[in-house]
Amino acid sequence: MQQDSLVEYGARRVIITITAIFCALLEIVDTTIVNVALNDMRGNMGATLPEIGWVITAYAIGNVIVVPMTSWLSQQFGRRNYFAASIIIFTVSSFLCGNAVGIWELVAFRFIQGLGGGALLVTSQTIITESYPPEKRGTSQAIYGLGVIIGPTLGPPLGGYIVDHFSWPYIFYINIPIGVIATLLTLQFVRSPKFAEKKSANEIDWLGIGLLAATVGSLQYVLERGQEDDWFNSSSITTLVVVAALSLFFFVWRELTYKNPIVELRVLKNGNLRAGTVLSFILGFGLYGSTFIIPLYTQSTLGWTATQSGMLMIPAALTTAFMMPIIGKLLERGVPQQYLVALGMFLFFVYSFWGYKILTPADTGADAFFWMLIVRGIGMGMLFIPITTLALSSLKGQQIGQGAAFTGMMRQLGGSFGVAAITTFMSRQNMVHRSDLVSQLDINNPEVQQRVHSLQAGFMSKGMDATTALKSGYQALDYSVFKQASVLSYMDVCLYLGIMFLVCVPIVLMVKGGKQQKKLDPSAMH
Repeated sequence: MQQDSLVEYGARRVIITITAIFCALLEIVDTTIVNVALNDMRGNMGATLPEIGWVITAYAIGNVIVVPMTSWLSQQFGRRNYFAASIIIFTVSSFLCGNAVGIWELVAFRFIQGLGGGALLVTSQTIITESYPPEKRGTSQAIYGLGVIIGPTLGPPLGGYIVDHFSWPYIFYINIPIGVIATLLTLQFVRSPKFAEKKSANEIDWLGIGLLAATVGSLQYVLERGQEDDWFNSSSITTLVVVAALSLFFFVWRELTYKNPIVELRVLKNGNLRAGTVLSFILGFGLYGSTFIIPLYTQSTLGWTATQSGMLMIPAALTTAFMMPIIGKLLERGVPQQYLVALGMFLFFVYSFWGYKILTPADTGADAFFWMLIVRGIGMGMLFIPITTLALSSLKGQQIGQGAAFTGMMRQLGGSFGVAAITTFMSRQNMVHRSDLVSQLDINNPEVQQRVHSLQAGFMSKGMDATTALKSGYQALDYSVFKQASVLSYMDVCLYLGIMFLVCVPIVLMVKGGKQQKKLDPSAMH
């Protein structure tokens, strides 16, 4: 092994891999574990619904601001030091989140936690990639992918269990022991590559940092809060869209002309990385979008608990975990990445179309979801590793970290775009379907009258007087219309999500695959 190579062997590689995966898991589980505890937090802190939403938004904004800067920060402070510092920031802010007494105090600590967490994801990927020789690159991405794919699924059931059996601060406290162990292991085992000399304070691209924070911070805010604030009817949303657009323009101009850019945009000249970045965005859209709609449907329409909804997703996550090493081996044997990605996208289409077929206004049982979600699990396994290896396949040295930062940021933004687009689309479709259904409900129609009278009779049998029972009958009818409109909206989401992935299949097949085994030089991996 050459001196400047970061490839590790034996027990040392195992320890580094486990440390990096735990850090990636810490970060990802924390993005979804909070969702099921929001109600309890709101009650404890006397917060409004829009205020408690900031607990998620602040974390996402912190995350997405720091991700593109991770490669530069690693060079500036040394990767091991930066990674260890990020774990410490994440762990300390987890403790502070659990001890927060006011809503805005909690939001501030969540933002800091997001700044620490964003680095964990991308740096974990770079550390794992560089610890394995090039011919084992598929396996290394499979191992890393386990954390990324399983994380969003583990969050809700784990959060549900903790909230049901303990109290909400413990969803933050469980990070502390893992964070302490991960910090010690990082300082002991992770090595820093020999980067070029770090920049002095006056050479640092402070303007680039400011423009980047303004761009991604504004964009993330718009995506997270847009639907709730009624998009362009809100002056703050309109202002931030303008800020994001202008900041992006000046950021790109600055990074391409400045001598020491904070984000090396020139690395996007690599065709495989460009393709991988776009595919990462689509993957994020599908991964977070589908992780968002199934629990939402089962809880809001079928009345399941958070724990039940979370448990439903576990078999699919285990299927993905089972698929990861298989896909890693297929890549090592030379199966082209784009064929696997195309097949994964087709399977995701099958999953979505299946969802479109099985969702009904009547109760959809847990059994109906099982095989559909297994197909999703197989599809996700086929998407994550090939997309990542394709993106990083022909990069060397520092470029690997820069490439990982781009794919990581685009996956995050894809998820935010996915959730924002789905939420907006569903609320619009709800109104369309509701007005369609109501237009077909003629109050003079004998069948409608018969339904209302049977509902009235049912309420009267429970001791209501005739007038109150009639009013309750109309309310019950209105609720069934609302429920049916909601289900039709979920069906539309499944259908369009599936079509989006199906359209991508021929496009993916046109991408030239990366032959990483021949191109990558182990001695350049630093």
